[in-house]
Amino acid sequence: MASEENGKRRRFRRIVRAGLVVAGGLVLVTAGANIATWTLSSGHRSDVAAAPSAPVVIIPGARVAPDGTPMAYLRGRLDVAIELVAAGKAQQILLSGDAGGTSGDEIASMTRYLQEKGIDPSIVRTDGAGLSTRETCERAKSMFGIDHAIIVSQYQHLPRAVALCRAAGIETEGVVAYCDCRQVTEIRNNVREWLAAPKAVAEMLLR
Repeated sequence: MASEENGKRRRFRRIVRAGLVVAGGLVLVTAGANIATWTLSSGHRSDVAAAPSAPVVIIPGARVAPDGTPMAYLRGRLDVAIELVAAGKAQQILLSGDAGGTSGDEIASMTRYLQEKGIDPSIVRTDGAGLSTRETCERAKSMFGIDHAIIVSQYQHLPRAVALCRAAGIETEGVVAYCDCRQVTEIRNNVREWLAAPKAVAEMLLR
């Protein structure tokens, strides 16, 4: 009986050790991927004041409110795009997002917001099938012929966005977007970006 009990304990310890090894491996992979995206985008991230000039500014989509207006994350990106155009640092805007998302039409929301802020519709192009950051970058290159751009997003997302767009063949500079966000939103998006980095690195390696 004692021998059987000892055997169970040994098996349990082996399972725990294996679980710890797997968990440790995942942490190392995730940390390495985040370091990679930060390194690849290093020197290509700035705030609005220090932003370089580029022909076009790319705005990735984000959730919209039930009434169709941009929520804080998306609004912050759009406001920076408006500032870049007003400062003469970009001549065109590419809105890329999900035109049929469960939270609403991101493209319609962004387009309407820019028009209400006085942006000339003739300088705005739209891509309603930019369903991920990778797709936004790749479609900007393949469908819109963009080879030099600014991409605007919040600081958590910006390293991944810049790295993916540069991997897609676009000379990309990233500009940090504003975010009048709740702390819980900031925490949630930090975690999301931390976990998204390994997939982004894998996509770049498999190109």
